[in-house]
Amino acid sequence: LCRYPRGGAVMAAPLRKDEARVAVTEARIAALGRPQGGFSAPARKDALARLRAMGLPGRRDEYWRWTDPAAFNAPEPQGGAALRVDKPIFEGRDKIRLVFVDGVFDADASDDPRIAGVEIERLAEADRADIHWAKALYGVLEAEGQSPVARPFAALNTAAATDGLLIRVTGRAAIPLHISYRQGSERSDAVLHHVIRLEPGAELTVLETGTAGARSNLVMEVDMGEGARLHHLRPQGRALDRAMITHLFARVAAGALFKSFTLTANGRLTRNEAVIRIAGDGAVAHVAGAALGDGADGPFQHDDTIFITHAAEGCESRQVFKKVLRHGAKGVFQGKILVKPGAQKTDGYQISQSLLLDDDSQFLAKPELEIYADDVKCSHGSTTGAIDETALFYLRSRGVPRAEATALLVLSFVADAIAEIEDADLASDIVARIEDWLAQRQG
Repeated sequence: LCRYPRGGAVMAAPLRKDEARVAVTEARIAALGRPQGGFSAPARKDALARLRAMGLPGRRDEYWRWTDPAAFNAPEPQGGAALRVDKPIFEGRDKIRLVFVDGVFDADASDDPRIAGVEIERLAEADRADIHWAKALYGVLEAEGQSPVARPFAALNTAAATDGLLIRVTGRAAIPLHISYRQGSERSDAVLHHVIRLEPGAELTVLETGTAGARSNLVMEVDMGEGARLHHLRPQGRALDRAMITHLFARVAAGALFKSFTLTANGRLTRNEAVIRIAGDGAVAHVAGAALGDGADGPFQHDDTIFITHAAEGCESRQVFKKVLRHGAKGVFQGKILVKPGAQKTDGYQISQSLLLDDDSQFLAKPELEIYADDVKCSHGSTTGAIDETALFYLRSRGVPRAEATALLVLSFVADAIAEIEDADLASDIVARIEDWLAQRQG
């Protein structure tokens, strides 16, 4: 800092932009408890170097201009997040439950992972070894996903994650794996990193539910072999005060199918990032989501930032995102389809839509296409609107109360996103969760 005399006093000159970024980044790093040694050590060291090189983001960064990263930049969670027990979901479904409390695996609350028929290990335990199958993957897809858009919080996660799951599937998993997050402290700061490897022809369903902490940073890296199939379903916890950032990195090989759906209801600040690379011919990748925000419960901001790269021929991608907002809630969508040279016969589709239930809410969208092949079919669209008054009048004229009619139209609006869930039973659980959210606001 430079100092200038003024009237006998000494004043500190303000930090320049680069200096301020460095100061924020170093303060965040200093507050982390970084694991040492193990197979992940080289990846963690590399991630820390990348984080320092790029720095934590500010509001002037292109991909953060609509979402203030201050809550994620702070060395500690800002304020206490009140504890709330989430209403169970997927009850009665066969599944293997794997529980994390404040970012730490809880073996007593979890099912025995050996009965899943797939290879499951804790990162905190497996990382004590120097040799492990996950060494070739931990932090690799995250590092690849840093170009062309920097994702500093993902690098921070790779450098500092204290726990997570390492999952390797060689066949068809008979029942889903249910990763259940629970918050036990008002100031918990969860940093979890999962690595999933699906060998050629393998199939797996992963369910993620709950609130990982008052603030949480979650990364999931998925490497899919040829012909593999992954179904990922994520109803995020309903804690009102949480600040959550998630990163989903996937590499999809030839003939493989990747599908992910996220439901977000409540939460002060949520940002879900997905970086998908379609690397093999004939692969399919679908990413979808629905967000329900009511500012009457407290501040609500929800951000979906999606980047899908087509790097092979004859592939298909879908981005389907719906947001329902009211009482000053804010929604953001930033989605991109990048078609590499030679990725002919690409079929890429992107739609982002918001339903604003009042005049106080806001939806900001940035759809993008970047195409370097000439035999492709790509499209994108984004709309914002209010409840269809004609449809509302039709329902009310047949005796349906206004609140119930509005709920029916909301369900109709988000139906396209829910349709991306292939399992009808799991889709019905998601619909029930949305109906519950709407019912709480009818009266």
